[in-house]
Amino acid sequence: MIRHSVFLKHLFPRICAIASFSCCAMLTQAQQPLKTLLVGVDHRTVTSLDGDWHYLVDQPPARALYTAQGKVRDNSYALNTHPNINSGPHNDEYDFATAPTLKVPGDWNTQEPTLFRYEGVVWYQRDFDFQPRPNTRTFLHIGAANYRSFVWVNQKRICDHEGGFTPFDCEVTSALKPGSNFVVIAVDSTRDVDGIPSVGIDWFNYGGLTRDVSLVTVPTKFIDDYDIHLKHGATFSSSDANTLTGYVHVEGATAGTPVTLHIPEAGINTTIKTDENGRASFEARALSLALWSPEQPKLYKVELSSGEDKLTDDIGFRDIRVDGTRILLNGKAIFLQGANMHAEAPYRTGRACTDEDVKNIFSFLKDLNANFVRLAHYPHDERMERTADREGIMIWSEIPIWQHISYDKPEVYAKARFMLNEMIRRDRNKASVILWSVSNETPNNPTRTKFLTDLANEARHLDSTRPITSALIGPHPKGMEMVQDDPLINALDVVGQNEYIGWYEMRPEDADNVHWTLPNKPVLISEFGAEAKQGNHGGKDQRWAEEQQVNVYEHQFVMIKKIPQVRGLIPWVLMDFRSPTRNIPKLQDGFNRKGLISEEGKRKQAFFLFQKTYKDHAVGKAE
Repeated sequence: MIRHSVFLKHLFPRICAIASFSCCAMLTQAQQPLKTLLVGVDHRTVTSLDGDWHYLVDQPPARALYTAQGKVRDNSYALNTHPNINSGPHNDEYDFATAPTLKVPGDWNTQEPTLFRYEGVVWYQRDFDFQPRPNTRTFLHIGAANYRSFVWVNQKRICDHEGGFTPFDCEVTSALKPGSNFVVIAVDSTRDVDGIPSVGIDWFNYGGLTRDVSLVTVPTKFIDDYDIHLKHGATFSSSDANTLTGYVHVEGATAGTPVTLHIPEAGINTTIKTDENGRASFEARALSLALWSPEQPKLYKVELSSGEDKLTDDIGFRDIRVDGTRILLNGKAIFLQGANMHAEAPYRTGRACTDEDVKNIFSFLKDLNANFVRLAHYPHDERMERTADREGIMIWSEIPIWQHISYDKPEVYAKARFMLNEMIRRDRNKASVILWSVSNETPNNPTRTKFLTDLANEARHLDSTRPITSALIGPHPKGMEMVQDDPLINALDVVGQNEYIGWYEMRPEDADNVHWTLPNKPVLISEFGAEAKQGNHGGKDQRWAEEQQVNVYEHQFVMIKKIPQVRGLIPWVLMDFRSPTRNIPKLQDGFNRKGLISEEGKRKQAFFLFQKTYKDHAVGKAE
């Protein structure tokens, strides 16, 4: 979330869902926007609140959280009262102290069998000790909670948040006391027709506190945001390759507050001063810089300080841009060899949220000889970007605008803009992130086109150093002709093209003769593939067999080689993932089986096809 008033004044009231047995009635509830979002929390000293949290299930209708009028209750489970068997009365029939526990971070669906398909409200509670320090402020940092969150500390309502995949920070300074404290968080995973995403999604709706939770204590004047990147001129030049630019923002600072930027290995040590908005802009020349790339993922230790606050980050510097139909990294044309990936944990399933999950995912990517991954269809855990920075894997990151969004409603656009701000603010200093995506597979109509065009322009306003993309679907073939003329292309720097020839339409061999008419821009084949159950074997034309999945891809390669604008391959999908719409027994069993790898980590034949294709650079050219 961005602090600037020019953004805050355009925020619309949040939408609150009230679940019932027969329907989901939507009532509007105003919420004050959170004014602080801390950047680089994973590089600060924090008090972790991860671990066991007590929980209570608010069965529909969610009477403990919502009133009949759709307002949030502050007088129910949020109070965390306890029954006393020796005196009374006690009319609130609950007790967190003796309630079962869930692990945080984590989804509730895969931790408790009775909650596997539950979508609704779960209340979390945790006790913690705290000793306030003078001249400091403390924030409760939540890496992500799906989908709506309502937070109380010591019976005081602190903040609300909508959005299941981006972090938020709630100031708790005034609510904390010396010694024992408690926090209660109600998380509502109910899908909402005016939510982002909307009600129809093709992935599992994991609910809960799905990423890390911590307390962050900072001085009263503190660094909350910064953007440090290679100078992005009209063209890439050797001069720009040694020049860093950006800003550091100090919350609570008056004009003229000194800020020190120190990058020892680059020979940069400069002091800048904040303006009346607390922002200190800079341009600094390095002695020399080794630019970040997949072959050399160089990261520099960047030290920031202002007054009592100090922060150290690890940042890589590189230039990414579009030139005609080419994608240039540090002035050289590149071809993206990657895969799509949902935030599904290998082996154990559930929402990926641990170091072990990320380690497993990147071992798959490295084994595949990939240099790129599309993090579909929402921002993933920050561990993914941090690991990609270190491992040299480039990233496409997108917000969850997927198909059926209410494009005609201003309040829905406000939510989309809010989520875009949160994603870019968190990850703009990650060298691995080379593309911001505003959507996936959206309907082609003027209302949607204006919505997404405005969103693409907002992304450029927030970050002018990265190309903007979206994954388009269609057109349906006319004979052997495929003409992509979606007007959204005009708002994009890089075009993502989803297509499933050989699976959802036509036969695999038809791809050999398909002729594509595509815009004169870099094109990524952002989704293509076929389903196969790992271990299911048969002929090359036998649906659901590993051999047929390979056959589809082999004919795709014939077609793709004929498209001169193609600058990347992103098969759907790296690993099988849960989806409630995939219900063919013994073949799907609730999983989308288009993965190159099963959810158990077993490679399919198609994995080895891509492994060899990527090693030999056999499909596609950078120029």
